[in-house]
Amino acid sequence: MELTHINEQGRGKMVDVSEKAKTIRTAVARGRVEMAPQTVVLIAQGGMKKGDVLSVAQVAGIMAAKQTASLIPMCHPIAITGVDLEFTLEEAAVCIQATVRCTGETGVEMEALTAVTVAALTIYDMCKAVQKDMRITAVELVEKTGGKSGDYRKEQ
Repeated sequence: MELTHINEQGRGKMVDVSEKAKTIRTAVARGRVEMAPQTVVLIAQGGMKKGDVLSVAQVAGIMAAKQTASLIPMCHPIAITGVDLEFTLEEAAVCIQATVRCTGETGVEMEALTAVTVAALTIYDMCKAVQKDMRITAVELVEKTGGKSGDYRKEQ
């Protein structure tokens, strides 16, 4: 198998996507922040001293998706056309799902994963005063559509 991100000298390179067709591309990623039930209750009731945890995490995730190319060396800067995050409160966790879309030559999987991860880190940051042993887990790509490699959906 040919390594696409390695040049003739064996060093990293950014793949040239200029010849690829622009298509509508979507990626969905998810993750969890596991915490004590009391911490979930504080989030739900707006009881954190730093403010509305999920609103801040929403904005952080959107901003992170837009900055992915600055954080991950071989990612292309992408003109993202949409980012949305959804949060679900469980008894002992906050579940995060990010959906990212673009019309372009390369996919938005890394942007969706980055959005979830930074949203999770933001939740941790805003809640660490009441609980330090939270765990960020299960960050994964759930689905992607568009592009030459076709669609992908994680099997349940």
